[in-house]
Amino acid sequence: MVGAFESDQSLTMANLIEKIGILSDDFDPTAVVTEPLPSPVTNGIGEVNDEEKNLMMKKTELNGGGGEREMVLGRNIHTTSLAVTEPEVNDEFTGDKEAYMASVLARYRKTLVERTKFHLGYPYNLDFDYGALGQLQHFSINNLGDPFIESNYGVHSRPFEVGVLDWFARLWEIERDDYWGYITNCGTEGNLHGILVGREMFPDGILYASRESHYSVFKAARMYRMECEKVDTLISGEIDCDDFRKKLLANKDKPAILNVNIGTTVKGAVDDLDLVIKTLEECGFSHDRFYIHCDGALFGLMMPFVKRAPKVTFNKPIGSVSVSGHKFVGCPMPCGVQITRMEHIKVLSNNVEYLASRDATIMGSRNGHAPLFLWYTLNRKGYKGFQKEVQKCLRNAHYLKDRLREAGISAMLNELSSTVVFERPKDEEFVRRWQLACQGDIAHVVVMPSVTIEKLDNFLKDLVKHRSVWYEDGSQPPCLASEVGTNNCICPAHK
Repeated sequence: MVGAFESDQSLTMANLIEKIGILSDDFDPTAVVTEPLPSPVTNGIGEVNDEEKNLMMKKTELNGGGGEREMVLGRNIHTTSLAVTEPEVNDEFTGDKEAYMASVLARYRKTLVERTKFHLGYPYNLDFDYGALGQLQHFSINNLGDPFIESNYGVHSRPFEVGVLDWFARLWEIERDDYWGYITNCGTEGNLHGILVGREMFPDGILYASRESHYSVFKAARMYRMECEKVDTLISGEIDCDDFRKKLLANKDKPAILNVNIGTTVKGAVDDLDLVIKTLEECGFSHDRFYIHCDGALFGLMMPFVKRAPKVTFNKPIGSVSVSGHKFVGCPMPCGVQITRMEHIKVLSNNVEYLASRDATIMGSRNGHAPLFLWYTLNRKGYKGFQKEVQKCLRNAHYLKDRLREAGISAMLNELSSTVVFERPKDEEFVRRWQLACQGDIAHVVVMPSVTIEKLDNFLKDLVKHRSVWYEDGSQPPCLASEVGTNNCICPAHK
């Protein structure tokens, strides 16, 4: 608009005002103008217009040994949405809209209850009860800014947030005065923050991450325009330090920023932190030339309670650790915890007068309710409570792995993991029913505290039943030796 007006030099200010039609003599700033409502979407459920068809483009991804599997973008565009409609004129008297919304929510709750019964493929602990916190849901709690510096916004939960951060600082062995951290909005934000700190410390550094790292790590590389080296992995999914060594030696002139996985996304593999540090040192990287971020999304909270697990501690030369709060802890909304060294955060932070606080986080506004849920759970369970839940998960994971193999199904379980990897079901409806996470020819079940033996038995029974149909024509299950190793593959060639 401005460009159009500037191009017409003959227009005077009076002509301009008249042309635009603003601030006329009869202009009433208090008047409410009745505007026509936008037309509702007329195509029915399941119908797709031409524009939607163009958006529903098919995309394929290559899966190792599994051929191509189609991924459809925009699959549910305007077909399963719950419309937002205008209330009737007399609705405040009839209450019809309130009754309608109540019925929709009741049906939705029923759906959630049903779908929760078949939740196995994603690492969320669904065993929680936060009824005591219902009294706080009427407040807009926002922890914007630095957790340790109170801003002008008074409705916050900083005392709870700092209490949670102190708990994790003790878990990872760093003194209160030596750490800085915050409660993030999700696990990805923790990775984005940890890698950003590394990048700010070493602007010309190279990011190293195993190929089985979470996709958010490679997203960070793209966002920050970082040079990134993908490191090969062992069959277990753990980083291959021989390949890591080769890539380090090829780039000795640049600092190293490394993502270490405390549980990979698909196989639940734990990178050997001590071996990673040793490899860096043997390749000539002194401690002031590398930065290590530990992505402990799920297992970062489980590993401290496993006796033989490699210890994640700030007594080692690591820069940061992040975990998810909605996974093992069981927070009902996505959130996470990010802890780094105080000396590192100085390269990232700036004072913001508007907030009367310091900006050192990825996001500005931060969910102030999440710290309350985390604080409540940590207080109820404590270290001993989490230890019991870890033992339960590992025990049930071994039970599932053994039962799968007894049924003639290839399966793998890493020693320090509760993620059971097995052959991908042939029926995608079965995959969706049990909400399994799949990649190529493999799928996995993540055994969480809310996953009972009864649920595992129901899953096994359903899988064996369907599998007898899938292979009744004499076809054979795929060989998974390249994914889980020959010892765990029960295909005809390795049985």
